[in-house]
Amino acid sequence: MLEFLALGSDPEAAKAVAQQLGGVAYLSTSGGEGRPFASIVRVATSDPSALAPADDLGRYLVYSRTMRSHPHNWTGPNPTPGLVAAFGMVRRDGMTHAQSDAHWRDVHAPLALRIHIGMWAYTQCSIVERFSGEDYDGIALCGFGSEDDLRLRFFDGPEGQQAIRDDVASFADTSRSPRRVLCQEWTFR
Repeated sequence: MLEFLALGSDPEAAKAVAQQLGGVAYLSTSGGEGRPFASIVRVATSDPSALAPADDLGRYLVYSRTMRSHPHNWTGPNPTPGLVAAFGMVRRDGMTHAQSDAHWRDVHAPLALRIHIGMWAYTQCSIVERFSGEDYDGIALCGFGSEDDLRLRFFDGPEGQQAIRDDVASFADTSRSPRRVLCQEWTFR
C-alpha cells in the first residue's frame, strides 16, 4: 500500500496528526541523545501538507508491506500493547535501491520471520520518494508483544543472531543506517 511516512521530533504533534488523518503514530519511548527521530506517522492521504506538524525530520512516500500482522487490532485512544522497534535502512554501497529492496523483501523478510521468534508484527516501509529528510531506503517496523519478547526473544539463538547480522550486511550499510528507536504504536484507523 502506498502511504506517506513522516519522521519528526515532536511525539505529541505526530499523535495529533495521525489521529486527525486516521493513520498510525509510532512515538519514541527511549530518551537520550542520538536517536534519529522521536516519532513516525504512517498515513494514506491526498493532502501530504497535513503532515507538516509531524515531519520536521523527513517526509517520504513509502510502499508499506505487511509481512506479519498483529494477532489483534486495537484502536485509540490507547496505544497498542507492546513495543515497536523502528529500524532505518540505508542500502549497501554498490547496490541500487531496487536490488537492496528486493533482497530485503524476498530474502531478509522470510529469514527475519523465522529467527525473530518474539516478533508479532513486521512491516517494511520501502521508500519510493524522499521529499525531505535523510536518504533512507526503508524503515522496518518490528512489533513485539512485550519488552521481554524484544529483549529475550529477538533471536532464536546465537546462530540466528549471526545469520541476521550477515544477511543485513549483504544489503544494508549498517554504519550509515540509524540506530533503532523503540516506540509505542497508536492506531487511529
